[in-house]
Amino acid sequence: MRVAPPSTATVQDHVALAEIELCGELMIAASAADGEWLSPDRIDEVLKVVAERAALSRESRQERGETSPG
Repeated sequence: MRVAPPSTATVQDHVALAEIELCGELMIAASAADGEWLSPDRIDEVLKVVAERAALSRESRQERGETSPG
């Protein structure tokens, strides 16, 4: 049986690396949590969901030429 020689090329899946980082952030938050579960709000905070939504909303308003939210 022949084994392929080790490859010197490295392939990075940036999406997978980002997901691994986010999972790590969630694990850190969970280990520091007082309760048994992280609340949905805390999960959103750790994953920066609210900040991302706000940025997307801002961009969308700018594209439409709006200056104020709402």
